[in-house]
Amino acid sequence: MSRSETVSTMKIADAARAIRHVFVRDLMLEAHIGVYAHEQGRTQPIRVNVDLTVHEAAHSDSLANVVSYEIVVNEIKAIVASGHLNLVETLAEQIAAQCLKDERVSVARIRVEKLAAIAEAASVGVEIERAK
Repeated sequence: MSRSETVSTMKIADAARAIRHVFVRDLMLEAHIGVYAHEQGRTQPIRVNVDLTVHEAAHSDSLANVVSYEIVVNEIKAIVASGHLNLVETLAEQIAAQCLKDERVSVARIRVEKLAAIAEAASVGVEIERAK
């Protein structure tokens, strides 16, 4: 089983309620993150997964009609690049808050994993869910 298969996907797409599921899987970044002395002044690899509950607009094959995963990724990259964070929890909260600024997004589930924090573990981290 691959690592991405161990992350359960939200079952939130719903035709009856006009709900779309927008997601970003396994976004790999280098981040200045951590509270310990050996984590200061250097980057470490992280993986970010995002699941968004989106209320659909009438579809017209226009980018303006959808929550753009490219914009979501660029916003995550900007948060990560903005400076050192102590906790993965803080990063997850900042990502969720940014995603929820889009009026079409009603729920954001964010998972942030540090990939090299514990030698014996494939990853450690946090998953949060925030709603409007």
